[in-house]
Amino acid sequence: MINVDRIYQRVLTLANKEQRGYITPQEFNLLANQAQMDIFEQYFYDLNQFLRTPGNNTVHADTVDILEEKISIFEQTAPANVSVVENSILLTALPNFYRLTNIFFQNIMYERVTKKEFKLFQLSPLAEPTRKRPIYIVDRFDSIVSFAGRQDPVVSVDYIRKPNLVNWTYVVVGNKALHNSTSPDLVNFELHPSEETELVLKILSLAGFTLKDQALQQVAANEDLKNTQQEKQ
Repeated sequence: MINVDRIYQRVLTLANKEQRGYITPQEFNLLANQAQMDIFEQYFYDLNQFLRTPGNNTVHADTVDILEEKISIFEQTAPANVSVVENSILLTALPNFYRLTNIFFQNIMYERVTKKEFKLFQLSPLAEPTRKRPIYIVDRFDSIVSFAGRQDPVVSVDYIRKPNLVNWTYVVVGNKALHNSTSPDLVNFELHPSEETELVLKILSLAGFTLKDQALQQVAANEDLKNTQQEKQ
């Protein structure tokens, strides 16, 4: 978790360093959530890239291990019988659903297949799915799971959820917004603590569009690029 007020204060300090403008709480919340999702979604592209390159045996320096640790924050298991209707699961019914990882019946894992394979398996006496080898497909833009091989659709679902929406809460005192750390609506960033600098730079870059300040946008983008290049060397 990363404290949302600390990020906001850093962003304000850097944005106002040369009188570049004030970022309102409403603007900050919008930019903060966009930045958080940008960083979160990039994990999966980076993981795909680094899985194709040789790693190392040092856990704290292996890029794949680092990325998997960051993603693990968002790994969830849905309870059995979750939204199961006629051997299908509506994934959008899962809280903050982002990506499916596995489907289980007790200790038996369903095998994911293509749509073509799904139909062929059901038509083939030899390859037909069974209770011990159930199969599933993901359809309709990753929103519907259909499965076969079991008559009793009791499943558990492992999935990755999206980060919760960030919310910097405040009270207005003398026409000035002051942070309200006791508000029940307060939501901090859920990203790994190592992403703090990345968050600040991305928010500043996005704020450059809001403030119509190309210099601010360029400075933040350059720093962000430099950090990304160092991580991928």
